[in-house]
Amino acid sequence: MKHLLAPALVTAAAALAAAAPASAQSADEKINMVIAYSADECPEAKDGEVVICEILVEAERYRIPSNLRNSTSPENTAWARRVEEIKYVGDFGAMSCSPAGAGGFTGCTQKFVEAAYKDRAEAENVRFSQLIEEARQERLSTIDEDAAAEQARVEMIEREYMERLERERQAELPGEGKLPEPTEPASDEPQ
Repeated sequence: MKHLLAPALVTAAAALAAAAPASAQSADEKINMVIAYSADECPEAKDGEVVICEILVEAERYRIPSNLRNSTSPENTAWARRVEEIKYVGDFGAMSCSPAGAGGFTGCTQKFVEAAYKDRAEAENVRFSQLIEEARQERLSTIDEDAAAEQARVEMIEREYMERLERERQAELPGEGKLPEPTEPASDEPQ
């Protein structure tokens, strides 16, 4: 016999099966309680066997069973939580941000600033460090090309300057070289 029960009814069925008098069950009857994630996974009942199959959602397959998830036992408290509880024991006086002790108010500003920085660091909106890094990467991506272009421009200017200097050195200076033959002055008087 095969029974498909809702998760809420499984615990009730288990309690009834355990509380049922021995006379209602035969001595050789076996109860098989199975957790499945689809009706296909439920095993078929054999002779003398009762199969109780609890069908759970697929998302629950690899999770800790719900009755074991929540516990108020102190042994199950996370160490991070324990440390956080102990952190503020005896936290009073100057720089403590507490109403107890002299100067207890003095630490409140620091706690507000720390909380603001923590919120800012964990915020999902614009993070300036990311924007700065992106701008830096964008600038560095073109810096080699810009440097090569600037180097080529400077070399061209230097080459033009050296060529002009060489031309000027090789040119004749005024007053050097062959002087033109003096010409006789033209006179208007008849001779």
